[in-house]
Amino acid sequence: MAVPLDPTAAGFLLAENRNMPMHVGGLQLFEKPAGAGRNYVRDTYQQMLASADVSPLFKKRPTRGITTAGQWAWTEDTQFDIEHHVRHSALPNPGRVRELLDLTSRLHSTMLARERPLWETHLIEGLKDGRVAMYTKIHHSVVDGISAMRLLERALSTDPDERDMPPLWGSQLRRKRNERSAAESERSLADIPMDAARTALGIAADAAGMPGALIKTLTKGVRNETSALSLYAPQTMFNVPITGSRRFAAQGWPLERLRGVSKASRTTLNDVVLAMCSGAVRAYLIEHNALPDRTLVSMVPVGLQSRSASSESGNAVGSVMVRLGTDLDDPAERLRSVHASMNDGKEALGSMSPLQIQAMSAIGMTPALMIPMLRLNGIVRPPFNLIISNVPGPKTTQYLNGAKLVGTYPVSIPMQGMALNITCNSYDEDMDFGLTGCRRSVPHLQRLLTHLDDELSALEKAVGVS
Repeated sequence: MAVPLDPTAAGFLLAENRNMPMHVGGLQLFEKPAGAGRNYVRDTYQQMLASADVSPLFKKRPTRGITTAGQWAWTEDTQFDIEHHVRHSALPNPGRVRELLDLTSRLHSTMLARERPLWETHLIEGLKDGRVAMYTKIHHSVVDGISAMRLLERALSTDPDERDMPPLWGSQLRRKRNERSAAESERSLADIPMDAARTALGIAADAAGMPGALIKTLTKGVRNETSALSLYAPQTMFNVPITGSRRFAAQGWPLERLRGVSKASRTTLNDVVLAMCSGAVRAYLIEHNALPDRTLVSMVPVGLQSRSASSESGNAVGSVMVRLGTDLDDPAERLRSVHASMNDGKEALGSMSPLQIQAMSAIGMTPALMIPMLRLNGIVRPPFNLIISNVPGPKTTQYLNGAKLVGTYPVSIPMQGMALNITCNSYDEDMDFGLTGCRRSVPHLQRLLTHLDDELSALEKAVGVS
């Protein structure tokens, strides 16, 4: 039976091309359980293949043809082949993290085959320190970034002694976890881009019901006076047509260090993340003699309680266009600039209804989304320079059949005209960053990790906690 794709999912398929694969991914690192034998990874792989009970979510594939009246629809893959989707890989010597990130970059560069369900999981061994890695990618038409994080949480346990756990794609995950995941993913920050575009033409009536806040913000946006909407962003080396090859870099920092800066500066944890990114991007652009005079602008997904949000609707979800302060020399000034920009945007959105917030997000996001869909690469420029997302993850140590999860790094989607994406997620007592860029447009991407580390140290010094 064919089930029509909703406009959001169809939009991801329509926007996708070889230069812009539209899947999200995640790289996890595990420590083997005590007593694991030399065939531990191979045995784990065979156990994954033996799981015949696959969730319907992981068996549906996109179909378009005469039977669907030319529209995209989900159909069940009647020739489902688990060995196509679950793969076993090994790193070449010397088995450093560098080799792991290089493999992840290449795996993330290839499009998922549309004649099959749109996901893959790669179990990877060969790290010289004995750890095991798992890279999974799922098309954005199937899940968004936060939903993918919730799926991972459902497949993990806080009990190091639990065994025979169903895999990520298994349909026997605990019902309580399923219900929690569905509720948390119903309104996700990662839904903003396509969700906003989908409803951009249907928000006039509600927006007109409270024109003051919306018109005020639009007017400020035209004057370049607010961060709830950005119509101006400088041209940078990131804002160019991209290729399909990806480069991925990842690293984690203790949450305690970020919280220390946050507390001492009276800013939020997310402000500190943005300030780290601001300083890192500034240093990277200086290295390439490519720093513009005006500050870079980032789209940042946020959740907030809108003035008109009812108890049933809960927190409204929108996007804030944050001026990163990359034109400022002092790290403390950049942090203050980011904090003020975030507050300005959240204050503007907080005066609106949830649908008006979605309207504002649509106005800001639609140009960026229409570029790949209408093949306007290099002709129309996005109204911001990059996307920076902070996704909440598990707050306690997690295990997979006794293997301890020691790091989880998001792998995201660079878009046409935005060659760099920075996404981070909290896990246990760390903040794990994943940097995904176009291999050609963002050379030596790993240098941004060094700059992130330097910027955190500079922020600590600036606020007096180093």
